[in-house]
Amino acid sequence: MAKSMFYRYLLDNMSTAVLRLDNQLNLEYLNPAAEMLLQVSGKRFMGAHISALFRDTAEAMVVLEESARSGHPFTQREAHLTLHHGQQITVDYSVTPLADEEHALILELQARDRLLRITREEEMYAKQETTRELVRGMAHEIKNPLGGIRGAAQLLERALPEESLKEYTQVIIEEADRLRNLVDRMLGPRIMPHFDYVNIHQIIERVCSLITAETGGTIEFIRDYDPSIPELEADEEQLIQAVLNIVRNAMQALTESGTDEPCITLRTRSVRQFTMGAERHRLVCSLSIIDNGPGIPTHMLENIFYPMISGRASGTGLGLSIAHSILHQHQGLIKCESQPGQTQFTLFIPLEQEHGQRD
Repeated sequence: MAKSMFYRYLLDNMSTAVLRLDNQLNLEYLNPAAEMLLQVSGKRFMGAHISALFRDTAEAMVVLEESARSGHPFTQREAHLTLHHGQQITVDYSVTPLADEEHALILELQARDRLLRITREEEMYAKQETTRELVRGMAHEIKNPLGGIRGAAQLLERALPEESLKEYTQVIIEEADRLRNLVDRMLGPRIMPHFDYVNIHQIIERVCSLITAETGGTIEFIRDYDPSIPELEADEEQLIQAVLNIVRNAMQALTESGTDEPCITLRTRSVRQFTMGAERHRLVCSLSIIDNGPGIPTHMLENIFYPMISGRASGTGLGLSIAHSILHQHQGLIKCESQPGQTQFTLFIPLEQEHGQRD
């Protein structure tokens, strides 16, 4: 095998995206890894200027031009690039001038999105586990004296000489019950999910009918379903609860803000080879819940899945925490993106559960 062909063979089989540019920054070569990362066809873009592959590339163009002029290599960590069709990616990239060829460059790109997402998910899971342990400890310390207070109030009620005085002991008993229920809700679902094959669209329709009954049909639902999604393995009641909590949050945000033409979009898609945590799933169901409300304040986005965190004065801060716990039991994931006029929660649920997760 000729040396040039051997080098070409090596580049074609690398997992790192590699591009070769001439002294005018026109594309001379890109390997299959680069085609996959940049979502382009090498034949279509061969000979095109590198800027044709990206949008908003002024800063990167300065780096490439300076490296070509000076002959000095350059490395950038966690750079945010926008592909030609609008998708944003995060990469580490290195620019290396070729010593034996005038001003030609090798551009190497390492995708960082997956690694950064895994890191964020691991941090979130660790924080959630710490929070759950804290809540469990608090629940134990709160429920024990609550039981004593309630029992004492019941004994006191029997010994009261006047019936009218029982009103006060009833207040004690009812408040003790309310606090116990609140603690139970903070703990989230305490039973393991019972997996069976369910249709995600039937679950969504059930939630829509419940919210429509609550609001009297004042909120419009836009359905954007992928009918090809197969049935997934899940606990139907728990999944209904998780979706209902998120849709109800959207409904309450729309109602309380007085949004004109309130609307909730429900979109399903299938996603292939999707990584959640450290595990890659062959096929995942994606459910997006999008509302046109006022949005979530930026400073709250990192904490909205923790118990008792709410952006509404009347909110308990438990709905999203419970939904997150349910998705975690299903080996799934919830993501949130928000800006004024659009908030999107996306639920990712594996279509096949590990058998070790079953009861």
